[in-house]
Amino acid sequence: MNTHGIAVRQQALGLLQAGSTNAAVARRLKVPPGTVSYWRHMERVKRGETTRAQSSALCPRCDGRHLDRSAYAYLLGLYLGDGHINHYSKHNVPSLMITCDDAWPGLQDAAESALRAVFPDNATCRVRKEGCHNIKVYSKHLPCLFPQHGPGKKHDRAITLDPWQQNIVDEHPWQFVRGLVHSDGCRNMNWTTRVVGGERKRYEYPRYWFTNVSDDIRTLYTDTLDRLGVEWKHCTRHGRPYNISVAKRASVALMDRHVGPKF
Repeated sequence: MNTHGIAVRQQALGLLQAGSTNAAVARRLKVPPGTVSYWRHMERVKRGETTRAQSSALCPRCDGRHLDRSAYAYLLGLYLGDGHINHYSKHNVPSLMITCDDAWPGLQDAAESALRAVFPDNATCRVRKEGCHNIKVYSKHLPCLFPQHGPGKKHDRAITLDPWQQNIVDEHPWQFVRGLVHSDGCRNMNWTTRVVGGERKRYEYPRYWFTNVSDDIRTLYTDTLDRLGVEWKHCTRHGRPYNISVAKRASVALMDRHVGPKF
């Protein structure tokens, strides 16, 4: 992984303060745009700008601010899969991180777009890690919007949706399923063999997988699939019963239409 020294960072901040855009600075210094965005965000936090703005941001739960319910359904799925809320921030404001593999840059863009739609008054940033990026937003209202947060791992505690969350999932079930699959699922090609005209031939077919250790999260996924008319089954792989398979042709076609592979 490439690293960038203090001198490069200071040069970038100088260009930003002079009015250059993140993209222009990234091109000039050959630095990833997400890194420039993160440097800019951290400089604003250092000056106290971001914390004050985010502390005054309105909350859909506390203040009745408009909530993009479709984006929230997708973000909720991402959070239940690869999301984490951190309260131990030097800014004294909780942060939500969605971890996205660098193999799926389109997924990183989709996650950041969802964060911006759900938190329009808060800055987002991308923190570069080895092989992945954490897509982040800071907000004191994260516990309001994600009451599933708690100490320890998700599979070690009960995960249920509040009634208002379930209403949103009922309104936008495909967005919720899409977020879950984009975080803890995939679309791949399986194969088997069958005898055709006396000759054994290889047969390939697409399948959607969803893997999560939490029984409650898997149930949220399968209950939503049931309401959508998607056939699924439990699969035990390597002795672990944490996998949900969708392989029926009509059900895969539905998933392709509304979810699709990661990108």
